[in-house]
Amino acid sequence: MNLKFLKGILLFVILLLAQVLVLNHIHLFDCATPLLYVYVVLLFRRNFPRWGILLISSLMGLLVDIFSNTPGVAAASMTFLGFLQPHVLMMFLNRDSAEDLQPSMKTFGFAKFLYYAAILVVVYCVVFFTVETFSFFNWLQWLECVGGSAALTVLLVLAIENLRKR
Repeated sequence: MNLKFLKGILLFVILLLAQVLVLNHIHLFDCATPLLYVYVVLLFRRNFPRWGILLISSLMGLLVDIFSNTPGVAAASMTFLGFLQPHVLMMFLNRDSAEDLQPSMKTFGFAKFLYYAAILVVVYCVVFFTVETFSFFNWLQWLECVGGSAALTVLLVLAIENLRKR
């Protein structure tokens, strides 16, 4: 088997276990929960098949839903994020960049990767918490959950990316 494929599966399993066993139990100020499994979708390279991105992201969302007791919320949000990722990635790539370019802090630089990750994480958090609450009755709490979770998730993604860079 390909070494990249095995590393991808290992990252998938580690992020799933970290989310289910540790991160789901962290609720800062009763609203901010880090959603680190989004990192799987951020790392799809440029020429990865779109059906593969949708399949892997919806599978990750489904597994998080099964272990977190959030019926369909993560699966719907991750599938939407998987649909959106190639389009957002194209906004940050140069025309002459490599066909198999994988987004990372090393290939993009810090600022570009920060914007790329922040856009996708904020979109994910908006969709996730909108589907979860399914109401704008308490919009201030919804806004706190989106902002806090997005900030925590982006910080964790940048920390992991900084460790991977070395």
